Amino acid sequence: MSVSPKEVIRRLYKEAWNERKFDVIDQLVSQSHGLVAPNVSGAAVGPTAYKRQIASLVAGFPDLRFVVEEIISENEKVVAVWTFSGTHRGEFLGIAPTNKKISVAGITIHQIANGKILDSHAAWDSLGLVRQLGGELVHKLERRAVSTP
Repeated sequence: MSVSPKEVIRRLYKEAWNERKFDVIDQLVSQSHGLVAPNVSGAAVGPTAYKRQIASLVAGFPDLRFVVEEIISENEKVVAVWTFSGTHRGEFLGIAPTNKKISVAGITIHQIANGKILDSHAAWDSLGLVRQLGGELVHKLERRAVSTP
């Protein structure tokens, strides 16, 4: 019995991200999976790299939770529109814990074949995240933009 591409993505967010079942990632993510995201540095290939991405976010936001707002599927492409939220209780992006609650919107386009995610193209509001954390760099840039004629 084959699993629909939408079901693969539902499992990814529910089981891997929200329930932290890392063994599910090996079932859902191909060995050659590539993550393309403008706000993720370095190469991220395969299930192990995907697990590192989850671990990085969870380290900063231990109560991290994804809510998938919408899933759109055509052939083997699945678009997930989502919001993640959590409380900043660990270091993230070099920012010390602030204990602030955050909520960040994003979208990921996944390519699926034979029940596995081949690649993912993600975009999310990283600037909004830093603003919510009270990032001093953002405030400096905003002040500079206002004072520049």
